[in-house]
Amino acid sequence: MKVGIVGVGAMGGTHAEAWTHTPAQIVGFVADKFEHAQAMAEKYDAKAYPNLAAMLPHIDVVDICTPTHLHHEMTLQAAAAGVDVICEKPLARTVEEGRGMIDACRAAGVKLLVAHVVRFFPEYVRAKQAVDAGQVGEVAVVRLQRDVFRPRKAEDNWFLDFERSGGMILDLMIHDFDYARWIAGDVTRVFCKHIGDPRISPGDHALAILTHTNGAISHVEGSWAYPPPTFRTQFEIAGSGGLLVHNSDASAPIATYWHKGDDDAAGDVPVPASPLLESPYVTQIKAFYDHLTTGAPLPVTAEDALAALEIALAAIQSAESGMAVAIRE
Repeated sequence: MKVGIVGVGAMGGTHAEAWTHTPAQIVGFVADKFEHAQAMAEKYDAKAYPNLAAMLPHIDVVDICTPTHLHHEMTLQAAAAGVDVICEKPLARTVEEGRGMIDACRAAGVKLLVAHVVRFFPEYVRAKQAVDAGQVGEVAVVRLQRDVFRPRKAEDNWFLDFERSGGMILDLMIHDFDYARWIAGDVTRVFCKHIGDPRISPGDHALAILTHTNGAISHVEGSWAYPPPTFRTQFEIAGSGGLLVHNSDASAPIATYWHKGDDDAAGDVPVPASPLLESPYVTQIKAFYDHLTTGAPLPVTAEDALAALEIALAAIQSAESGMAVAIRE
């Protein structure tokens, strides 16, 4: 398998390193500035290409690690060339673009894999396994929190450009919108409060309340308000059978609080600890490689990524309007 990577920033570099843990060969890089692509190509014994069109004839898979607003056009280019696509989250900048990407890849018969890496973090995976095993019982309330620092004010930092990134709600909180839907099912309604107008400034803090089809409620909090180098996450999953709690600042990956009544046998099954044996980004790329080569199942689909995008954009709309926003089926 020959892989080409577009974008050589932090995520492009992370994906490139992860590919070295598979039998795939990285053959090329494309970057906004050619000299940046050259530097990365030298590191991985690959070639720098002037643009995606020049690289596509030489690869089987393109790994798109560019700013969000470029995902749509590049995916359509790759699909037209018959090249499978791995795309960083968010899938796209708009729902219409996301649907167009899925339709184009389906029509061309190529794969579209979206890198929602939280589905590969061991604590999040084990909590999902516990929910699926019935240990939590009927899920009623999910709380998710992701606290980081505002991206630096460097020259042309696309994260701080709302039109390109969607700001904190789209770029950061989409991780937990996706996870909430993975745990509690489809979302029908979103209400979001936000510090500042997300269309005027990126904003620093937001709280979204998701109503799921089954009646469960998710509270999703995201923040760029913390000082660097803060990066911490938390979740609580509460159901009729007990409570799962994760706090990245704690020493134990997951704490469990089961109701152990006579009729609650599931309460006797613990969730084992999960030491971080490898980077979740490596785990993710390995899973993508296995899927592309053997058809092995993945925990996330392009349709999942589209649903998360729709939730995030509804949260932005709600923050702007002050009103709840319904999610169409």
